[in-house]
Amino acid sequence: MSLAVAGVRGGDTPAPAAPRPAAELAVATSGLTKRFRGGQVAVDHLDLAVPRGSVFGFLGPNGSGKTTTIRMLLGLIRPTSGSHTLLGAPMPGSAGLVLPRVGALVEGPAFHPYLSGRDNLRRLDAADRTADPKTEKRRIDEALDRVGLLAAARKRFRNYSLGMRQRLAIAAGLLQPRELLILDEPTNGLDPQGTREVRSLISELAGGGATVMLSTHLLAEVEQICSHVAVMHVGKLVTQGTIADLRNTTAPRVRVETRSPAAARDTLARLGLSDVAVEPGAASALLGDAEPEKVVAALVHDAVPVRSFTVAAPGLEDVFVSLTGEGFDVSG
Repeated sequence: MSLAVAGVRGGDTPAPAAPRPAAELAVATSGLTKRFRGGQVAVDHLDLAVPRGSVFGFLGPNGSGKTTTIRMLLGLIRPTSGSHTLLGAPMPGSAGLVLPRVGALVEGPAFHPYLSGRDNLRRLDAADRTADPKTEKRRIDEALDRVGLLAAARKRFRNYSLGMRQRLAIAAGLLQPRELLILDEPTNGLDPQGTREVRSLISELAGGGATVMLSTHLLAEVEQICSHVAVMHVGKLVTQGTIADLRNTTAPRVRVETRSPAAARDTLARLGLSDVAVEPGAASALLGDAEPEKVVAALVHDAVPVRSFTVAAPGLEDVFVSLTGEGFDVSG
């Protein structure tokens, strides 16, 4: 459905970040919870903080509660408990004032297949009580141009590619000036070219001053375009913060290539490094608080023949596995 209006080591729990003032947040939730009939808890006491001006990756495996959260944020379903604000205003009481400043794409675009892209946008714009009919043509053309669909404006929606359909849905959210864009899996089902087009558009929108909240299960989305991220797992918020903060939650790992991996393992263990592992021709361990120079010196002192010594910073996939205990889709 598309809406035009609407310093921790691996294995530890990250310390909560200091709360931001409400004026600095585009989205804020407090204890937001959704329990469905039958007792299933889809979202469990969520405290989310999306800074204004950020590209915020809302990341988690499919079924982790992301779409349910977005539907609560937009007033499509009611939370069981908790509260939230959009653009600093309490919801749902301020929906009439806030939602015209919010563009959203939820669970894929929904348009009339027999109408052209432009005519679909005309129908959406006519249903918006805040839209000025006198400026309709200019605003629709600007939105189509912004997403690269002006040349295909007269083509029927049913003949659009998946990438074109996603971009038209984003155009629907740009018919009016939007301070916040909430996009649920905007690259889902797209080929590599369509994915690149949508990512480029998101970066452009953020560059224009909008806050973009991007729900995704793809690490590539977060690594390439997001400034901040929150990780969901089984309905719970695992962590949130900047990408750099998230990387710092897992210790770097040292790897020693040697013809005597067992001896290298013994040295690493003697130094107190954790998670020591041996493989053919190498040994590795979490660096922890140890200094790499001292590790190398100890290996030389123990007569371990070192072919190479590397310190690898953790990738986002390593961080997410350490936080959730399961992998994520890294493709896209």
